[in-house]
Amino acid sequence: MAGQCPSGKKNMSFRVNTNVTAMGAYRNLRGTTEEVARSITRLSTGLRINTGADDPAGLIATENFKRQISSMDMAMRNNQDAMNFAKSADGALDEVSRLLRDARALAVGNGNSTVDANQRQANQTQLMNILSSVDRIARTTTFGQKKLLDGSSGTYATINNTANYTRAFVSGTFGNVSMNSNGRLDITALTSAERAQIVGTQTFAGTTSTVTAGTFTVNGYQFTVSAGMTVQNVLSMINEASATTGVTADLGTTGAVILTTSQWGSAATVNLTSAAGILLTASGSTSDAGVDAAATVNYVYSQGTATASASASFASGQGLTLRDTSGNAISLTASGNAAGTATNVATVTAGQSQFLIGANGDQSAYLNLTNFSASALGLGTIDITGADVSSAIAAIDDAIRQVSSSRGNIGSFIRNTIESNVRSLGVSKENLSASLSSIADVDVAEEMTNFTKLQILQQSGLSVLAQANQAPQAVLSLLRN
Repeated sequence: MAGQCPSGKKNMSFRVNTNVTAMGAYRNLRGTTEEVARSITRLSTGLRINTGADDPAGLIATENFKRQISSMDMAMRNNQDAMNFAKSADGALDEVSRLLRDARALAVGNGNSTVDANQRQANQTQLMNILSSVDRIARTTTFGQKKLLDGSSGTYATINNTANYTRAFVSGTFGNVSMNSNGRLDITALTSAERAQIVGTQTFAGTTSTVTAGTFTVNGYQFTVSAGMTVQNVLSMINEASATTGVTADLGTTGAVILTTSQWGSAATVNLTSAAGILLTASGSTSDAGVDAAATVNYVYSQGTATASASASFASGQGLTLRDTSGNAISLTASGNAAGTATNVATVTAGQSQFLIGANGDQSAYLNLTNFSASALGLGTIDITGADVSSAIAAIDDAIRQVSSSRGNIGSFIRNTIESNVRSLGVSKENLSASLSSIADVDVAEEMTNFTKLQILQQSGLSVLAQANQAPQAVLSLLRN
């Protein structure tokens, strides 16, 4: 048929308004330019994955690897802290061992009949000074604020009623005693925490009642009430902004709007400034602050065959957290805030220090450090002034064995647990980093090859687009004829 090429397609025509050839060239050039931009981003950051769109599945995998690697970095620091903790205890016990060796030498010396009564008493006095030094070391050896050798270094608390309490932390000291015995925590005389609350003075028949037009401010956030707005509109405005103000609103049974802070305690406040007829009958300002929970807490523990207790005032916390001046803390839930007195809130376990030495919550190691005072070592009533000092020597030997055994356990903990774990963490981190690199890092050589190709395509695309834009000018030759 006339007017068609042999292939059946229409002959190319000359048009000015629509340059399809240029549009196609521009479309391809735009795609190449986007690829150039992505290539530049990969080369400048060194990363193959910079956004989720680059590789959605790869992004998920790399984030998991990054999480593990960053946690491993912290675990490495935890291991170093655990090692320093154990070495501090070992260094102090080394001095205790030296003192006990001196004490044994004094006891052996007093076992000789050539020693007169005055010398025996002098040796006994020196022995008592040695035991006093042992007590001082046990009482004062610390790692930061944590005492190591008085039996409280590994003290921790476990909540027994999770409906009323979320957490309990014990520092190792409670009132005037060291928490070196298993026991429990009881709460008495609880003063409940309160939220800050303001009750407006303007009352309404219900949520459909209209509110006077004007402005009011809650915790520095200004609200504007337009003519015809209802109480429900005002309540909705306040509640929608609660993430900013920390305050929610409701209509009370008296018909007044009640503003309440989301948080408990004195740190949460509500400040209201209102024009007349909105939330207050007369224009003005009012404010309120919450109240922190406070209580008296008892630590009930075993003392030999008897039961003893120590009391402390937990009035230093904020909101729903009870805290004393020694760093002990108990966190309440809303129901626990109203519970009043409670027995066996938490179980206290003494003697075992816990270290999170891995990147996950279940990778903990434990070190037992008991009480190393003279009385705990069985040397509280030792006497070497008599003719027979064999029992004193036996008691000192037993104390030396206890200290030596503990130092052996500490050494095993350092060498076989911490140092071994550090090496294992190093290998794991290296392999995880390699896996992360294989997914997230860009192959610079490959990317430069791709970038060079894209640059050439971009330049050729620009050249072709320029030529395509010139094609409609051929129509001018027809017009000139």
